[in-house]
Amino acid sequence: MQSITTPPRTIMEVFKSLPEGTLAEIINGTIYMSPSPTPKHQRIVRKLAFAISNYVEVRGLGEVFFSPCDVFLDEHSSAVQPDIIFISKEKSSIVHENSGIHGIPDLLIEILSPGNADHELIRKRELYEKFGVPEYWIVNPDTKETIGFTLNNGKYEESGRLMGMIRSVLFQQQEFVF
Repeated sequence: MQSITTPPRTIMEVFKSLPEGTLAEIINGTIYMSPSPTPKHQRIVRKLAFAISNYVEVRGLGEVFFSPCDVFLDEHSSAVQPDIIFISKEKSSIVHENSGIHGIPDLLIEILSPGNADHELIRKRELYEKFGVPEYWIVNPDTKETIGFTLNNGKYEESGRLMGMIRSVLFQQQEFVF
């Protein structure tokens, strides 16, 4: 925890002064707070993170992290806490042991929570597209529908709509069931 000796001057300074574990994100200079995730939400995060981690570790592809873990897309106005984060070994330098992830992950997965559909489907999708996140998946825990997006010439294209699974382009269409 960082002690405050002078008033914060930037939104990022406010964000960095929040207690560890605070569920908060900064998107384009605005802080968004979230309630704790539901058991249904956490169950899906656990199943997907476990399956993807096993796949990644066996093949030595990189590392998988899960929320809350700060991802600083830039150092001034955008820091997020995606539910599941994949960082390839080629990008391992963006993982800073004591301060989070500073850079663009290879894959981000978000599980919808009650009341946050627009946040995930619109606001964060636009943010991830803007920063060039190669692959992004959204999971609806109520319907088990998943929607995948891959970056093509700087724009997201839908890469799949599935039920109860994710089929990652980054992992040669490997399926991860939840």
